[in-house]
Amino acid sequence: MKILSDFTLDELKNELADLPKFRAKQIFDAILQVKNFDELNIPKSDKENLQQKYILKPVEIFKTLTSKDGTKKYLLKLSDDNIVECVYLKQNYGNTICMSTQVGCKMGCKFCASTLNGCVRNLSAGEMLSTIAVVSADNGKRNERNFTNIVLMGSGEPFDNYENVVKWLNLITDKNGFNVSERNISLSTCGLVDKIYEFAKLKFNITLCLSLHATTDETRKTIMPIANRYTIKETIDALKFYAGKTGRRVVFEYCLIKDVNNSPADILRLKELTKGLNCHVNVICLNPNGGPLKATTKDEALAFVKTLNDNGVSATLRRSQGSDIEGACGMLRAKTLNKLK
Repeated sequence: MKILSDFTLDELKNELADLPKFRAKQIFDAILQVKNFDELNIPKSDKENLQQKYILKPVEIFKTLTSKDGTKKYLLKLSDDNIVECVYLKQNYGNTICMSTQVGCKMGCKFCASTLNGCVRNLSAGEMLSTIAVVSADNGKRNERNFTNIVLMGSGEPFDNYENVVKWLNLITDKNGFNVSERNISLSTCGLVDKIYEFAKLKFNITLCLSLHATTDETRKTIMPIANRYTIKETIDALKFYAGKTGRRVVFEYCLIKDVNNSPADILRLKELTKGLNCHVNVICLNPNGGPLKATTKDEALAFVKTLNDNGVSATLRRSQGSDIEGACGMLRAKTLNKLK
């Protein structure tokens, strides 16, 4: 069955050409407002025909955990019974939805729980759009946009699902839909260099974030398999190309791992790697996932950030939210899957 949210409004008009033209807009709005077929004000015969061919609501809330800081962690059930994660973060500068782009992940980064059970499949553009709709509706009125920012930093590698992510960007920024500003969207990649170059040419004004996490190729290879395919230099050259094409500042994500990437030498190498690039380093405290990697203390992380800033590198420590509800990527899904086995 086809997923109705996979279609743009114009595509829906063509897909539903046998129905009156205004029905497409009616159904498009129903997608954004997370309505069921029973809630559609259309003739019974048309409704029955649609139900036989299409899925109107491809994403439903399976489980919700609420942190003491107000963060909500969602397990979302897809129409094929797969589950994905999503996080709703309440912030002073606007509420943020952190969403997944794949069911699991195949990138194999040692510090991330998303990859523990591999990658099952890509999410479609419509499933990603419906993810936003479902989570937004759960945090306010269904006919309002109850978020400001979106970050593609959940489970999966967005550029490994390139075509669907690009189509989702067109859907989420559509003036007929949620009309989200491109500048309020961030995409995190482990560094698929060929896709960074391809994406840069589309000139989306989104913030591109690179999961760097090491300052030498040797170290990066031990924690991120993608480093066996692309060197740090090749990856940063691609970021420079993106920044040049879009004029946007890029972000380096740097998860601190004790005795792996937190030395004074790493700080000096970060300074060299970021030289001449309009960028920011987002330092992250490691969320242990049961593996051998160890986290630094918060004081050590703050000292690392201060030294970066003292060396002229723009850097901040990411504020931890939802740690009491397994808010990090993949942790809740992995735990749930283990229980279901």
